[in-house]
Amino acid sequence: YKEFYRKVFMDYKEPLFWIHLNMDYPFNLKGILYFPKINTEYDSIEGTIKLYNNQVFIADNIKEVIPEFLLLLKGVIDCPDLPLNVSRSALQNDGFVQKISEYISKKVADKLTGMCKTDRESYEKYWDDISPFIKYGCIKDAKFAEKMGDYVLFKNLDGKYLTLKDCIEENKKETEETEAQTEEKKEDTAESENKDNAEAKEPEKTVIFYVTDEVQQSQYINMFRAQGQDAVVLKHNIDSPFITQLEQRYQNVQFQRIDADVTDNAKEEVAEDEKEAFQKTVDSLTATFRKELGNDKLDVKVEKLKDSNVASIMTLSEQSRRMQEMMKMYGMDSMGMDMGGENTLILNANHPLVQYVQKHEDGENTSLICKQLYDLAMLAHKPLNPEEMTAFVQRSNDIMMLLTK
Repeated sequence: YKEFYRKVFMDYKEPLFWIHLNMDYPFNLKGILYFPKINTEYDSIEGTIKLYNNQVFIADNIKEVIPEFLLLLKGVIDCPDLPLNVSRSALQNDGFVQKISEYISKKVADKLTGMCKTDRESYEKYWDDISPFIKYGCIKDAKFAEKMGDYVLFKNLDGKYLTLKDCIEENKKETEETEAQTEEKKEDTAESENKDNAEAKEPEKTVIFYVTDEVQQSQYINMFRAQGQDAVVLKHNIDSPFITQLEQRYQNVQFQRIDADVTDNAKEEVAEDEKEAFQKTVDSLTATFRKELGNDKLDVKVEKLKDSNVASIMTLSEQSRRMQEMMKMYGMDSMGMDMGGENTLILNANHPLVQYVQKHEDGENTSLICKQLYDLAMLAHKPLNPEEMTAFVQRSNDIMMLLTK
């Protein structure tokens, strides 16, 4: 098999595994489909499937015969029953050709699900390489998506592979533990009971948190770990449309990147007798940061975060992020819409730097601190542009110079 692969496709890398197709009824078909190691650094992934009729080569990558998502693979298929006329119009109107396509798709799904059931270890080993192909197949082919539903894996922060059902179960456990802790602190009042009953009527959604860059989002990951929460890693460009499709299929599931908002677990509640004073702090910090950053529309939120090491973080709503990703796919990234006005600066009222700004609205170093906290928060989302990075480096030098005085 490997020698044949190297000879036909001139590929020095060995395939991950392969599927042997062999059918006599209702049509004649033989073939081999190889799963190559996909390089996820590149946006476009293209395979080659050669089509033959009685060992006579017809053409490569005939989309009407081979399901579109399988064109990511490499392989050879020989089908004597195929018409020699492979014009697009002829094939599109040929019901027999459609059956061949459905059969090939079914065989691939059977092979993958069988591997997951009988050799989970190998399936997990291959998963990172074959997941873009499987996810693309789920988006393009509803029947394939249905067959693969319980065999799509998600890698969590600890490198453990989970199915969607596993993710939902783990999420429920975390939620139940959090609710139990919250109930212990709550006063058993009629008001809170009424509120809980009203909320219970609303359809509950299981939120599955995810990360796209374990290095860039490390600050958020550390906060999640401290809260005893988990997230899955979705770093391929196919993941965004894939999770959107999953949400459409499973109405009770919602995916959210861990920096889309600050979870309740990460925040301390503001005591009733402190709320008025805290609101004044919020108003003061909002006004100061807007003034120093020269942005009177900047969205600022002040929270009492449990992690006292975190001074500021940036959040971007899941809906806004997906909209930006969609625009990027259509080449609209250069229209100045990147993070434009949609991001929210979260300030930790428990951090000394934030407290300094609150107490020294017109202090000598207030402007320096505001700008630095904003850039540090933004860095967890995306690289700064050249002008922002130049200013950030210069400001960092100025801050170090202050230490020498």
